[in-house]
Amino acid sequence: MSKLLLWVAAFFAVMAAAPAVAATPAPAVSAEEGIAIRGYDPVAFFTTGTPQKGSPEHASEYEGATWHFASAENLAAFKSDPTRYAPQFGGYCAWAVSQHYLAPGDPEYWKVVDGRLYLNANARAKELWEADQADAIKRGHANWPAVLTDNQDRPQ
Repeated sequence: MSKLLLWVAAFFAVMAAAPAVAATPAPAVSAEEGIAIRGYDPVAFFTTGTPQKGSPEHASEYEGATWHFASAENLAAFKSDPTRYAPQFGGYCAWAVSQHYLAPGDPEYWKVVDGRLYLNANARAKELWEADQADAIKRGHANWPAVLTDNQDRPQ
C-alpha cells in the first residue's frame, strides 16, 4: 500500500474515533446585530396595538439581546415583567417554530393571542399560522427550545 493510502486510511481512522463536536445552539432571541425584534418596542404591541419602533435611548438587555422601547414607561413595564412582553419563541417566526425550524420574525407580521405576542416571518407565514393557530401554538411550544439546537443546518 502506498504511503498516501496509508496516510488517508490513518486520517479517517482518527476522525472516526474523534468525539463529535456538539452544534452551537442558535441564540435564544432572534436578534439582528444584537437588537431584538428589529428595534421595535415589544410593549407597544400591547399598549397601542401597533408595531412601534423603539429608541436606543430607552434600551435594556434581556436574554442576550438589546431591546429598544418607545418610552421610559414601556422600558419600565418590560423590566418589571419581561416574559409578559417578549415575543414567544424568542421572536423567531411562530410558524417556522411550529414546523420545527427557525426563521427570524418580522414585527410587521404579529398577533397577540391569550396575552402572548407571536411574530411571523412574512404575510404567508402569518396566514399559514393563523389557519392552524391553536395547533401551531401547541406545536411551537412543544418544539421550543429544542429547535434552537436541532436546526443548525437551516438558514436563520
